[in-house]
Amino acid sequence: MTGTDRFDLVVVGGGAAGEKGAARAAYFGKRVAVVERRDRPGGATVHTGTLPSKTLREAALFVSGHRQRDLYGISVEVAPQLEVATLIGRKDAVREQETERMLENLARHGIELIHGDARLAGPNTVEVTADGGGRRSLATEVILITTGSGPYRPPGIPFDDPDVHDSDTILEIDRIPSSLTVLGGGVMGCEYASMFAVLGTDVHLVDPRERLLPFLDHEIVERLTDGMRALGVAFDLGERADTVARSDGRLRVHLASGASIESAQVLVTSGRVGTVTGLGLEEVGVRTDERGRIEVDETFRTSVPSVFAAGDVIGAPALATSSMEQARVAVSHAFGLAHDRYDANALPLGVYTIPEVSSVGLTEDDARALGIDPVVGRARFRDNARGAIVGDRDGLTKLVFDRATRRLVGVHCIGERATELVHLGQSVMLLGGTVETFVEMVFNYPSLSETYKYAAYDALGQLGDDT
Repeated sequence: MTGTDRFDLVVVGGGAAGEKGAARAAYFGKRVAVVERRDRPGGATVHTGTLPSKTLREAALFVSGHRQRDLYGISVEVAPQLEVATLIGRKDAVREQETERMLENLARHGIELIHGDARLAGPNTVEVTADGGGRRSLATEVILITTGSGPYRPPGIPFDDPDVHDSDTILEIDRIPSSLTVLGGGVMGCEYASMFAVLGTDVHLVDPRERLLPFLDHEIVERLTDGMRALGVAFDLGERADTVARSDGRLRVHLASGASIESAQVLVTSGRVGTVTGLGLEEVGVRTDERGRIEVDETFRTSVPSVFAAGDVIGAPALATSSMEQARVAVSHAFGLAHDRYDANALPLGVYTIPEVSSVGLTEDDARALGIDPVVGRARFRDNARGAIVGDRDGLTKLVFDRATRRLVGVHCIGERATELVHLGQSVMLLGGTVETFVEMVFNYPSLSETYKYAAYDALGQLGDDT
């Protein structure tokens, strides 16, 4: 064992959250180390989750000709023998580019990247064991845990069957399946259901809730459900899967209602579990829940004052966006660097389904629960020139205003480039803009951004005598 190295901050986990937390501390002159078990940084965001799945989504849209079908009457049949590896082959180039950027960012900030398995030996000590067995002890003022999460595997599901997958192993399949049953209607379940449907797979989606993605605006969810149904996704909502078993060479999912679904393959997306095995959290007093998610307060401090945690390892919303912001705020609080606070309502949510969805701020229901009288303005892509050009007749920009102040409090988009479009509204919302802000703005023509102006006009009409 080598001697003890001393740092101001040791970050355990080199994913998106870990990078941002480490850079935040280093920017203010702190000595920082990042411990990462993989050969390259990036975590699930780069290697198994966000980037690979989004690469598959874009590939699916491209090879299926989905965006061109209604415009030019093009019918594209995806070859059944098409390999998933071919579809997401570009992920390797994207992954390499992103890991190089992360390595350069760590080096630029003078952050030491240490490869190996980390274990907390105390509230201010992290022990690292390298692949070769060498050990290194890191003494530190603050520890930030950003080890992420992995797919939850419910008991009773035969994951040893090569045709039963979780959200990591689904990207390892050889061919586009002829049929797929997705168990779980969360973000990942909906994203993969729509991706495979657009490639011609017969998809069933099972979820015990009566509607998808309850954290989103109800009108947006209805449009998403209709859009996915138009792709061919069959929904079994309000249903729970009891068992998955082989029958005559096929997989059969038995539902609690007594019904069953037969398919070539099954994808289970039943949430995530914190990646905390081997970290020694219990020994130092860091509390976790039944799924290994670390319990934190509003500053992301754990039950041990010197230990903070951020990202997927603390649970929902478990998005790259929120994870990075949580880590930045955690480090600020740990060292008193700034009066940063984490405002979940100010963070955009992106769901890369087909059609894609994005939102920021309050829904109508959220606003009413807070005692706000909401005024809603809508603009449909079918009435927008750019929407007509790109062939999106179902997209929608929906704005929620506070009647009393006329300020924008929520933005909800579905359709082409929704995850980009939402940021315009986010900026106006953070700057305290009102319904008049959009009316006074001048937008490029033709552009989908112009839907903001017409959604604002629609809201003005709802305001009536208040205008």
